[in-house]
Amino acid sequence: MNDKGANRAVSGLEAAVARVGDRWALLIVDALLEGPRRWKDLVEALPGVAPNVLSARLRHLEQDGLIVSEPYSVRPVRREYRVSAEGKELAGALSLLASWGARGRGEGAAVARHASCGAALEPRWYCPTCDEWAEPAEEAVTWL
Repeated sequence: MNDKGANRAVSGLEAAVARVGDRWALLIVDALLEGPRRWKDLVEALPGVAPNVLSARLRHLEQDGLIVSEPYSVRPVRREYRVSAEGKELAGALSLLASWGARGRGEGAAVARHASCGAALEPRWYCPTCDEWAEPAEEAVTWL
């Protein structure tokens, strides 16, 4: 790595990608958002994932504090996995990514719904300082 790269600030997106790693990590978190799962349950929920990839991603996510594993059997050691409080913060981003991906394929996207009335929920940008709502397309929204 050159000196320029060593001093470069890491963007928020780069930091997020470094934490979640790849598609399998995102799919694991998504599967665990439904509730705790054991190894066999994760293999069934993620068709196509190689066992070594699943093991590596689970270790990485646990080291980063996004999931928690607890043993439920000592011999052999078997674990149950669940999303940590910090991992639950990914739920909104995963929902937006899923909707975006479904729209790109011309599919109707599954959306979050309001529990009281069943209406589709829409993500919006809100400024708590000004007490105003803004749309990302507006000039009032700037990305830093």
